[in-house]
This record gives sequence, C-alpha cells and structure tokens, in this order.
Amino acid sequence: MQRDKLFSTLHFHFIVVIFGFTAILGALISVSAIPLVWYRMTLATIGLGMVLWVRKHNFRLNKTIAWVAIASGVLIAFHWITFFGSVKVSNVSITLSVLSSGAFLTSLLEPIFYKRKIIGYEVFFGLLVILGLVLVLGTGTTHVKGFLYAGISTVLAVLFTLLNGKYVSKTDPYVLSFYELFVGALVVTLVLAFQGAFTAAFFVISTQDILWLSILAFVCTSYAFVVSIVVMRHLTPYSIMLGINMEPVYGIALAYAIFGEKEVMHTGFYIGLACILTAVLANGIYKLRRTKKTTHSLARNPK
Repeated sequence: MQRDKLFSTLHFHFIVVIFGFTAILGALISVSAIPLVWYRMTLATIGLGMVLWVRKHNFRLNKTIAWVAIASGVLIAFHWITFFGSVKVSNVSITLSVLSSGAFLTSLLEPIFYKRKIIGYEVFFGLLVILGLVLVLGTGTTHVKGFLYAGISTVLAVLFTLLNGKYVSKTDPYVLSFYELFVGALVVTLVLAFQGAFTAAFFVISTQDILWLSILAFVCTSYAFVVSIVVMRHLTPYSIMLGINMEPVYGIALAYAIFGEKEVMHTGFYIGLACILTAVLANGIYKLRRTKKTTHSLARNPK
C-alpha cells in the first residue's frame, strides 16, 4: 500500500509536468479556446476508445457511475474552455499560477464531500498557497479577464477532482475517463453548433497546429487524463490538488525554456511560487510522517 502511494505520487507529479505543458501548447496553437477544446476532447476520445476496444474493456457503467461520468464530463469541458480562454487573453504564467488556489478551496470542500472534519494543517497549507498566489499576481490589473477565467477554471477543476475521487474506486477508471471525455466532447460540440461555428473554415488548420493538437490530445489528454484519475485510488483529492499546484512551477520553467525572456516575471512572482512549493513539499512530508506513525501504532496495537 505504501509502495502504491509512493509510485502514484511520483507518477502523478510526472503527469503534472505534462499538465503544465498543456498551457504552453495552448499558447502555441493558433486555434481559439473553444475549438481547441473540441479538437482536444474529440481526438482524445477516439484515441482512448480505440485503445480500450483493442484491450477488450467492458464499456458498461451502472446508473450511478453513468451520472458521475456525465457531470464530470461537463465540468472538465468547461474547465478546459476557461483554462485555455485564460491562456489566450493573458499568458501561461498567470493562468497556471491562479490554479494554485485550488488547494485552499479543496481543503474547505473535501470535508463536505467526504463527511469528515476540516483538518487544520490542510487549511494552513492552503492559506500558504493563497499567500503565494497573491505574491504571484502582484498588483497588476492588466489581466483581469485572464484572472477571472482561470479562477472559474480552478473551481471547476476542484469539483471535478472531488467527484472523481469519491467514485473512481467503484469502476474501471479507464472506461470512466472515456465516457467523461466523450460527454465533454459532446458538450463542446453543442456549444459550437449553437454558435454556428462548424463551417468549412473551422476544419482548415495548419500543419503545425495539427502536430500540437495531436500531442495535446493523445499525450496530454488520453494518457495524462486517465493516469490522473487512476492515481486517485491512492491519493486524496486534497493531495492531488496540492500536487497540481506544482503545475505553475513546471509549466513556467518549461515556458521560460521555450519562450525565453518573454516569461521572466517580477521578484514577487518567484517568492510566491516558493510559497507554493513549500506548501506542496511540507504537505507531502507531513502526510508521510503521519502515515508512518499510524502504521507503527497499528503494528503495536493490532486490536
């Protein structure tokens, strides 16, 4: 069990690196936010569906899980729409940094979803993340729309994580992921159809965009999305959201490597990221020590 949790933690942080890269892809792809999400979810659904069909997975879901898949699909669709919307109207650094507020929100909502008491240290680390977020954002007002979109995206991500964390152990996570992506693609299709966006020009995209969209759909979605759900069997929603707070660190580092000086930010920005990183590491260390103490206690007092 301890080995599974360690592997899940390491695997998840690798996935968070990939998540950080999605914002960069959003900046590189010239397609606007909603069509971008449509291409992402449609291609990812097809890719994952083919893999599951070849591996002969059972596609059946019970009624409860089916409703979970529908709700989660809607949440993830609008999460990605607002996420890439924020990238388009602001920048990678702002969008990723706002996501760090998810830990504090999760520390308040997780006890409601799981019917347990609020844990003091989770709130403390969440507040430390909020402090980091304030420092990251500074006092600038030039990206208000980007802040708003990213804030909405964060709330949707938290709700998605809480919902999946509660039901993922009750079904095949790969099949659940497929239906969530399918529902999300359907939702975005309806949005675009309502806007009358499906014209001949909609399907004319550059070769470079095709390459970036393929990476986004198959690597950053079909693979990363499924794994992020699988690890929920071993990690709590709070730990997942706090781990996601590393996304700005990984993503901004990648953005600097790719875009160079364009991603250099003010000093307060990096102090804020240091606060976020401290909260992530302290949470992991604290939880590990608590787990060891519990294990030793049970070994001494098996009754």
